[in-house]
Amino acid sequence: MSIRIPRGTQDILPGEVEKWQLIEEKARELCEKFQYREIRTPIFEHTELFLRSVGDTTDIVQKEMYTFEDRGGRSLTLRPEGTASAVRSFVEHKMHGDASQPVKLYYMGPMFRYERPQAGRFRQFVQFGVEAIGSADPAIDAEVIALAMSLYKSMGLQKLKLIVNSLGDKKSRTAHREALVNHFKPRIGEFCQDCQNRLEKNPMRILDCKQDRDHELMKSAPSILDYLNDYSKAYFEKVQKYLKNLDIDFTVDPNLVRGLDYYNHTAFEIMSDSEGFGAITTLCGGGRYNGLTEEIGGPEAPGIGFALSIERFIAALEAEKVDLPLAKSIDCYLVSLGEEAKDYTVGLLQQLRMAGYSAERDYLDRKIKAQFKAADRSNAKFVAVLGEDEIKANKINVKSMESGEQTEVELDSFIEKFTSLYQS
Repeated sequence: MSIRIPRGTQDILPGEVEKWQLIEEKARELCEKFQYREIRTPIFEHTELFLRSVGDTTDIVQKEMYTFEDRGGRSLTLRPEGTASAVRSFVEHKMHGDASQPVKLYYMGPMFRYERPQAGRFRQFVQFGVEAIGSADPAIDAEVIALAMSLYKSMGLQKLKLIVNSLGDKKSRTAHREALVNHFKPRIGEFCQDCQNRLEKNPMRILDCKQDRDHELMKSAPSILDYLNDYSKAYFEKVQKYLKNLDIDFTVDPNLVRGLDYYNHTAFEIMSDSEGFGAITTLCGGGRYNGLTEEIGGPEAPGIGFALSIERFIAALEAEKVDLPLAKSIDCYLVSLGEEAKDYTVGLLQQLRMAGYSAERDYLDRKIKAQFKAADRSNAKFVAVLGEDEIKANKINVKSMESGEQTEVELDSFIEKFTSLYQS
């Protein structure tokens, strides 16, 4: 019987994983500059966390969560997104009491949703996300968006489109909700069962429906922007002002809803405008979630964040044909001739590595020509050749692969002399 990988998952092999490492490294560098600190949360949480935060009318909760019962009869769920876990941790560890506010966090790790696998979309996928919790200043909304845009641009992406919207505060949403119900109710029978179920529970979710997106009532649906109260309008205007100050181009789209119930005020998506990227163009999504900390038992602490898929990030880089600096090299490859020399290189290899150099040797008893080919394949900067005659003379030959220059150095001071050659 042949055992294969589960559908909707992937192996990320050497040669490909370097792209992931590059993105992760760049994300960490940016977070340090923006003063976001890493948080690592469990891969599974109590199911109730996602029911209360993500919302029981969302596709994620209704159709996509991997939920199971453990041996103690507790309902647990593999995390489908990262915000709920980060906010739960914020509340549980009383981070609202930290001297430094707002609390600025980032995370990186696998998420799980039972979706139909397609290009750039998997059932296990990796998200990078940030959360800024504890401030209702619209300037931090702009900062969060700027961080996401900076990450994409720092990796070479150019064809990006930022969409922003305001979902308003509770009063604005209540007024908009009533208008949506009155708009859809007379013809709700023409919509899918999900939309029918959401009409009374959360009619805004209808606007996010993929199945009925081309229905004529979708195009004429009341806009949330027409129902924003003065506070919500002023807040959204500030966010737009700050984005302009940061020279970040954007488009206001009143139909942008986002797929999670906890959003209010600012909502945004970053999309790829690259030709041939695919039907699903969203790279990143986020927004403000004032009220979420209270929903899961904590004090009032307004927050905003975003999450992006590393898989879709890589797909966008490939669509734009961005040439990533992935060429790897090692500092020294040890070539040995004879049994005694082969044994000697075991210790020599460890000395190089402990001195801070990347190094390798042959483990297949290959001939000297094949060892040199292996050094070429590993893109070695130097090759050190050791044979039985060299051991007797307490010498080793070091060759620069770039210049071809060879230097004979004493074995007893090899690391010291190699360092001198490496730095010259």
